[in-house]
Amino acid sequence: MASVATSPISFAASFLRIKAFPLSPRFFPIRTLRCSLSSSSSSEPLEFDITFAPPKPTPSSTRGGAGVQQLFIPWIVRGEDGKLKVQSQPPARLIHALADATTQNPKKKDKSKKKKPQSTSASTPSSPASHSKPKLSKAARRFYNENFKDPPQRLSKVLAAAGVASRRTSEELIFDGKVTVNGSLCTAPQIRVDPTRDIIYVNGNRIPKKLPPKVYFALNKPKGYICSSGEKEVKSVISLFDDFLASWDKRNPGTPKPRLFTVGRLDVATTGLIVVTNDGDFAQKLSHPSSSLPKEYITTVVGDVHKRHLMTISEGTIVEGVHCVPDSVELMPKQHDIPRARLRIVVHEGRNHEVREIVKNAGLEVHSLKRVRIGGFRLPSDLGLGKHVELKQSELKAMGWKS
Repeated sequence: MASVATSPISFAASFLRIKAFPLSPRFFPIRTLRCSLSSSSSSEPLEFDITFAPPKPTPSSTRGGAGVQQLFIPWIVRGEDGKLKVQSQPPARLIHALADATTQNPKKKDKSKKKKPQSTSASTPSSPASHSKPKLSKAARRFYNENFKDPPQRLSKVLAAAGVASRRTSEELIFDGKVTVNGSLCTAPQIRVDPTRDIIYVNGNRIPKKLPPKVYFALNKPKGYICSSGEKEVKSVISLFDDFLASWDKRNPGTPKPRLFTVGRLDVATTGLIVVTNDGDFAQKLSHPSSSLPKEYITTVVGDVHKRHLMTISEGTIVEGVHCVPDSVELMPKQHDIPRARLRIVVHEGRNHEVREIVKNAGLEVHSLKRVRIGGFRLPSDLGLGKHVELKQSELKAMGWKS
């Protein structure tokens, strides 16, 4: 039985029955075979001859002028009429497929792409295959570091910005010998470090190189919340941001959580506008008395308010050893749903219990106190108690802050 090689466009061998027998059985080896091919679709068998390649010519045969016989390879294809036929040339479709086929190995191509960056980095700058970034001069790097890159900061400030603790508590950790910088123990809070380059550890935990971004919020503080987190039996204002901090990793993957704190303080019974952030410089700018930032309060008092009360309030009083005088005092018109008298008082000192002390000095009792404005930013009327809203750059500028 002679075996016939099948091409990509040949039919399945299970549908063919090929019979081959030699034309010249007296000669050995066999050079030509007579084949009979039949299929289940066609009733008439197809007969053809297969001529094998002759052996390689010897030098003696070449000298004698004996020509080499041509190799004949039969191609069994199915014609347009559906019948099988034999031809001496390969089908046209196979020739076109071989012409369009790619001879490159895709795996080798990928390897060459991966090796390109290594070869380009090792190549000289004069070589045309080099695609590495141009090396900046010392003057260009110095200009970038002086104008764009953040300068080194105090160690206590970096720890506070990383969310370790407040700046004062961070200084205590440094004094207690719990902070190392580049493997060395550091006990000086004023040392300047760069978190992107220096390796800082606190209690065995490394400070991330990437500090959390600066965030700014306006909160409508409800009654019964304090602005510090020292007392466990009283609710803290920061607890109102638990949902925000819980979803931080989903919204900012790979970024450390900010350590939030309030800008200034409102006592536990005072409601209204308070700013919450993680920017220490911003908090110090707004809360410091030297900023003279006006703050507007709405005070509800017990009893009737007369002209002598307003005169006494406008003269001010001594608070924390400083004579504090309000910027303005105004008796607001009465409302049907609020039977008590209300006063609008604007101060700029920002002393502890300043408004309460001024009203108390006039002989009036404060029933409720609410802060509604800081600088040029007013508490939104649709912001409910315990809710917060993120501040925009224009609103930060209205408070006198330039980032």
